[in-house]
Amino acid sequence: MGVDKGRNLFCFYANKHRLQQQTQVPRRALNVMATSKGVFAGDIRFRDASGNLVDGSRGATLMPTDVSGMSDVSSSALYMLVIEKDASFQKLLDDGFLQKSMPCVLVTGKGFPDVNTREFVRRLHVELELPVYALVDADPFGIEILCVYAYGSLAMARDVDSLAVPAIRWLGVHPADIRTFQLKDCPPLTHGDKSKLKDLLRRPYIEANQKWKEQLLLLDSMQRKAEIQSLCGIGQTFLTESYIPAKISLMGWI
Repeated sequence: MGVDKGRNLFCFYANKHRLQQQTQVPRRALNVMATSKGVFAGDIRFRDASGNLVDGSRGATLMPTDVSGMSDVSSSALYMLVIEKDASFQKLLDDGFLQKSMPCVLVTGKGFPDVNTREFVRRLHVELELPVYALVDADPFGIEILCVYAYGSLAMARDVDSLAVPAIRWLGVHPADIRTFQLKDCPPLTHGDKSKLKDLLRRPYIEANQKWKEQLLLLDSMQRKAEIQSLCGIGQTFLTESYIPAKISLMGWI
């Protein structure tokens, strides 16, 4: 990206944020649509804002740009699984998770989720009454992403009601799993990790959620972290055939 283009893009987002603050309305109401980066797959069908039929059972599908414009939404899914990383999302697809599991919808924001991904998750949760599970890394930045889905972005406080899913269930990876499954390749927390962890522990919604707080304190005491991929060290299909199904059936979420 050239310097001028980058500067113009920065100014665009700065002005949009300023306008949102001045008007005190959610940024979607400003009628500025951003290109989606999130993807989904599974038992979900709808028509997009242009009237085109979108079928998630055909494979990984880009998140619609205008989630509010979706219509004729239908699904037989029993739950939605939000996955932090695209690599883990793709592994579930490659391992045939959708064919082996109960009907579900898989979603990934490919890291920090954009507005369209969060709005999509929120809409399906409310409209289809789907429980939402989250699979993130057992590290402060993975937990931060979990918090964004649950409570919203700190930078977008005015959009919380329309984007957040406070009832989201943290399926894993829990810091406790590092010991439970004796996970390998668990590096120490970096300076950035420690700073983010302290920030998370100061937030009111963490203070109010005792089980999440306990996991954060455990992470702090262990001073080690683990990625979703660490579970594959137990077995290549352990994540898809054992870990996720067992966590759901045995209600091992928090």
